[in-house]
Amino acid sequence: MLKFGFPLTKDRPLKMLCLGAHSDDIEIGCGGTILRLLSEHEEVEVLWVVFGSSGQRDNEASASAQQFLAGAGKREIVVENFRDGYFPTLGGEIKDYFEGLKKRFTPDVVFTHYRKDLHQDHRQISDLTWNTFRDHLILEYEIMKYDGDLGQPNFFVPLEQATCAKKVALLLEHFKSQLAHRWFREDTFLSLLRLRGVECNAPGDHAEGFYCRKLVI
Repeated sequence: MLKFGFPLTKDRPLKMLCLGAHSDDIEIGCGGTILRLLSEHEEVEVLWVVFGSSGQRDNEASASAQQFLAGAGKREIVVENFRDGYFPTLGGEIKDYFEGLKKRFTPDVVFTHYRKDLHQDHRQISDLTWNTFRDHLILEYEIMKYDGDLGQPNFFVPLEQATCAKKVALLLEHFKSQLAHRWFREDTFLSLLRLRGVECNAPGDHAEGFYCRKLVI
């Protein structure tokens, strides 16, 4: 199996753009990968954008992002308040926001939602990511939910058990508003990490899966 890495020179940082429709999406979808990349690269710049949040979830989003990005040399965390569940009807406003992102940040990798995610907000963010960042590595992350829309990832990031444990612990610590959901549990998150680990024969038994539609080597 071909192994992929970021062939960066030491004179510049790894630049990551993390996009999530809601306040816990980035952490659920690619939190482990972010923790791993921060541990492996001395210089990392991150722009982390949550598009739809309100009330208690604003504070949860900011506090969680701060801890996930504790190892970043430079980080900017933005929590916006686009109306939850209505992203397709706000397409023009969110498109304008994406155009602003493109002018202010040039990432090496963009983490965004899976294009075939059945949640309308997730799908809108994915489509606008591809509309805006046409010459970038885009990795689409997955989120389990009642819709049963998990697919077959083609890009895997193996993770050590300690990294997985940290990811899940931070999720449960920071997103108290979500604990009433029956799926928002340690065993749910670890189960998917273990399944993706099996699929890529991860040496640490766990992995996060992504959908990569275009990769230039």
